[in-house]
Amino acid sequence: MSDSNHRLVYSTDPAMNRKCPRCKELEAACRCAPEVDVKKVRFTAVLRIEKKGRGGKTVTVVDKLPKQEAFLKELCTKLKKRCGSGGTYLMDGPDGVVEIQGDKRELVRACLAAEGIPSKG
Repeated sequence: MSDSNHRLVYSTDPAMNRKCPRCKELEAACRCAPEVDVKKVRFTAVLRIEKKGRGGKTVTVVDKLPKQEAFLKELCTKLKKRCGSGGTYLMDGPDGVVEIQGDKRELVRACLAAEGIPSKG
């Protein structure tokens, strides 16, 4: 039998039973992408407005962000508080995305500049 058919079922060794906090798999079988330090990565946030598929409502989208959940959650919270509106963050595609309800491009651009994040759009 090959090694791919074997899976650890039980062990009394605590080191072998540790699970990944993100995917809940055993650390030996974890396939999560390694955490990236956002301060060391160079990126430019892209701002755009979307209406399509939202019932005519306007949404400000901040795209091309690093795909790190803690960073996106913190940034989304700051933007929502600064803009005084709702929003969410998404990690579906290759990049992280923050969506803020309403046309808040100027407020979002000012908040990103205060955080030291370059933006365009």
